[in-house]
Amino acid sequence: MAAALAAALGLLIARRTHPRLVLALAWLACLASVWGPSTDTFAILLALYGLAVYGTSRAAWIGFGTSAAVGAAAAYLSAVIRRAAGAVPLHGDALSAALSLIVLMLLATLIGVTVGNRRRYLDALIARAHDLARERDQQSQLAAAAERARIAREMHDIVSHGLTVMITLAEGSAATARNDPERAAATMRHVAEAGRDALGEMRRMLGVLEGPTDAAADRAPQPGIDAIPALVEGFRDAGLPVRFTTSGSAITEPSLQLTVYRLVQEGLTNALRHAEGAQQVDVRIAHHDDSVEVVVEDDGHAHGTPATIGSGRGLAGLRERVGLYGGTLEATPRPTGGWRMRVTLRAAADGGADEAAGHAAWTEDQS
Repeated sequence: MAAALAAALGLLIARRTHPRLVLALAWLACLASVWGPSTDTFAILLALYGLAVYGTSRAAWIGFGTSAAVGAAAAYLSAVIRRAAGAVPLHGDALSAALSLIVLMLLATLIGVTVGNRRRYLDALIARAHDLARERDQQSQLAAAAERARIAREMHDIVSHGLTVMITLAEGSAATARNDPERAAATMRHVAEAGRDALGEMRRMLGVLEGPTDAAADRAPQPGIDAIPALVEGFRDAGLPVRFTTSGSAITEPSLQLTVYRLVQEGLTNALRHAEGAQQVDVRIAHHDDSVEVVVEDDGHAHGTPATIGSGRGLAGLRERVGLYGGTLEATPRPTGGWRMRVTLRAAADGGADEAAGHAAWTEDQS
């Protein structure tokens, strides 16, 4: 009896963490109880329930089969011992006790399997919820990284273009200030205008990052194909001999128009910075049925030490933009001197959907 009580106490303490060990101890306690007045199977019942709840259904049914054999053996030994002590029918008493023990064990196992299955189902639901939460957080981080990359591209295009134009104009003004003060003053006014344009774009972008603003005057649509002639004219004012030609039906997708604008802007900015002594800079945009081709080339000297040092993000940002549309980018020296940037964008590419979605909120806030 003492062994049975000890096994029951161990069962209550360790049945959650070591259900198989507890069941083995319960079997020993049951076999040890055959010397008492009755076979004690209470520890086995609790152990089977704990194994079914905190283990697996398969382990629970294996434990039930083994426990039934142990219980039947204990009932038989108990009947033998009682028959030796007195005239008690062996087979009838052993069979009745064994059947009673097996029925009780079956009930404990069924209850434990039912509770255990429900517990495991709830644990699976909780684990699935945690997985979904982690996946949501990962998707949010990826979206935030993509948005940061898009903003970095926009910031580079705005700052690089604005500062390059301003530096070039300022240097031209300094060179002509003594001989032609009026031209120098006009050039400095272009510097101020370029600075105001860049500052205005920066304010609009920062306004989008900070949230809605009540200043309607600070809102404007993102530049597109229609803004390229003005962009070209600004570079002409900076002293770059630009010739702009276009062919085909103009595209209407705002995000693709912005990409084309940024391509031309980056190409001309690099030409202004690097193409020393250029006599002609050609910008060609050809619209086809399912693609747009943008070419920016100059006939300047080999691109050596530039007047202004870039950050190296220009071409990397262009490749990211072009990659969203499944296009190609070629930036190579021309055989006759100068540099050529040739980009082909697929207008109907599925990859542009991400860029379009990224610019949708921007355009909505700015319009």
